[in-house]
Amino acid sequence: MPEEEYQLIVIGGGAAGFFAAITAAEAGLNKILILEKTAEVLSKVRISGGGRCNVTHDCYDPKELVQNYPRGEKNLIGPFHHFQPADTIAWFSEHGVTLKTEPDGRMFPTSDRSETIINCLTDAAHNQRITWRTRCTASEVKITPQGFQILNTLGHSYRSQKLLIATGGLRSKDAAQALIDLRQDHSPTVPSLFTFKIGDIRLHDLQGISVPHARIKIGSLQSEGPLLITHWGLSGPAILKASAWGARKLADCDYRFKIEVNWTGQHDTESLSTIFQTQRKTNGTRRVYKRSPLENITKRLWQRMCESSSISPESTWSTLTKDQSTRLIKELTCATFTVDGKSLNKDEFVTCGGVPLDDLHLKTMESKHLPGLYFAGEVLDIDGITGGFNFQAAWTTGHLAGTAIAKHSTRAPSKPS
Repeated sequence: MPEEEYQLIVIGGGAAGFFAAITAAEAGLNKILILEKTAEVLSKVRISGGGRCNVTHDCYDPKELVQNYPRGEKNLIGPFHHFQPADTIAWFSEHGVTLKTEPDGRMFPTSDRSETIINCLTDAAHNQRITWRTRCTASEVKITPQGFQILNTLGHSYRSQKLLIATGGLRSKDAAQALIDLRQDHSPTVPSLFTFKIGDIRLHDLQGISVPHARIKIGSLQSEGPLLITHWGLSGPAILKASAWGARKLADCDYRFKIEVNWTGQHDTESLSTIFQTQRKTNGTRRVYKRSPLENITKRLWQRMCESSSISPESTWSTLTKDQSTRLIKELTCATFTVDGKSLNKDEFVTCGGVPLDDLHLKTMESKHLPGLYFAGEVLDIDGITGGFNFQAAWTTGHLAGTAIAKHSTRAPSKPS
């Protein structure tokens, strides 16, 4: 089979790869090929945000925006000045997709369907005559005088002047193979967004219960936000943010550690003591077990905390002992649990690690060591907390790379330094 030649080859058919290819094509580049090893492109877009696709976040100040990235914070200020959430919103609007903002700042298509984003990207790529191949793993990448040569597992050969690597998190040897072939440094990856496995009887049969604002502590690591009890432990934004900021530290301890939970978010021992005293005075004959005096603590969660504090269903506020009150306040404000592992969606989770940003020209996402080689998306050592920040990094780095590739489309690669 004859070798196929392109102006740009993209390894990775995810959000960053597609956005970079479309950006380059809309800037005038022709003959673009996307190679995707799995059965379908944009698979992570499909499952993200519970199938709704959290496209970006309602945050338009680059200095504020970068504070949501445990890895990449300082390096991303410049790129976000060039392409940030306002630009993402405008781009999708120009391509027929309107985004909406939810109270927590997350932004979704008004359809609430990830299919809307997938169709937008694939239609844009189709309109620009971009080709993509699925089940096509890049098994080897070579540098030749004519450009980059990519071989796939079926023995097909492709050649291009420019190469963009957007393989996502480097969780497999296949994903990292191109970096290895091109002698590109990259740090080992570990999960960044994951939930905590906890086998504590206090959480048994409470799956689905959530609180809108909790505070958690893991040593010096702190986080806050909504907290969800699952059948395997704890999840929700408060947990996911902690897992992102503590990704390396939690991996080093093999995901076995203690976590302290304040289910109330804003209350402490003193404020709860005052609330309990008020209950004794105004509702002394009411059973403690019957209803929580805190509106954000559901009845089932409150009753479990009463059980854990040795408060019987018959106990009233007037008969509540000092010891029971102390134990209940502790359960509410500083309940300690033992985490014994992590749980994650193997398709959706984000990784910490990848290609160092110091190795790139951040205005173009081009390698400092190998001209003609570009990177975008999660393959870079960038990861954000939950809330649309990881997709925004994909759109930003993809846009910068695509723009630069179209502008400098005649330069051929040379051997890496």
